[in-house]
Amino acid sequence: MKPHLLLLHGALGSAKQLQPLARDLAQYCQVHTFSFSGHGGRPLVADEFTMLGFAREVQQYISQQQLPAVHVFGYSMGGYAALLSALLVPGTIKSITALGTKFDWSPAMVAAETRLLDPAKIQEKVPQFGEQLERTHAPTPWSAVVEATAAMLRQLANDPPLTAASLADIRIPVQVLVGELDKTAGVDASAQFAASLPYATCETIMNTPHPLERVNPDFLAGRIVGFIAAVV
Repeated sequence: MKPHLLLLHGALGSAKQLQPLARDLAQYCQVHTFSFSGHGGRPLVADEFTMLGFAREVQQYISQQQLPAVHVFGYSMGGYAALLSALLVPGTIKSITALGTKFDWSPAMVAAETRLLDPAKIQEKVPQFGEQLERTHAPTPWSAVVEATAAMLRQLANDPPLTAASLADIRIPVQVLVGELDKTAGVDASAQFAASLPYATCETIMNTPHPLERVNPDFLAGRIVGFIAAVV
């Protein structure tokens, strides 16, 4: 029987951004995906639009689908949610591959990131990005998703749920992948936090920036499948 694999999208994204990867992996795994609350047209509820809320949604999906322990691939924010979910409910996640996941949400870094999460500036300077967000999240206003994301990042800075100490309690195999040119996650920061995970590896993908669509799909699918095969 094929292993179950849950794919988790990144911030401002939706399950749709994972469809090409899901197609590539379907021959090897039983692939599952969903959009987090407030994303992909799902209603935005402020109290649920938190990293803790997203981690709980992972557990809710596993429970509602009556899945055995699953393997998880999480892109960016999805990787953070997967690790936090594994920490909250041990035994439900078998392994995690995290790509481009930023761990070190310090107040200074959040201030820099949230300067970019301004709906008015997006509308003025990169209107095509606003149009893309509108298509992704309708009927939820894309500006509300952007503002909620900024608020979530500030919350991460004030009270980070994943620290070196808490990562040490995640006792499952974790594969941390980070692009050499990824200025969001950062190669050094990714390696540092991976070192806090008892059963983690960390690999740098050469000549690769942060966006998922810029990652070689064959390379990524191969790393995910190979990691799962080593765990099963």
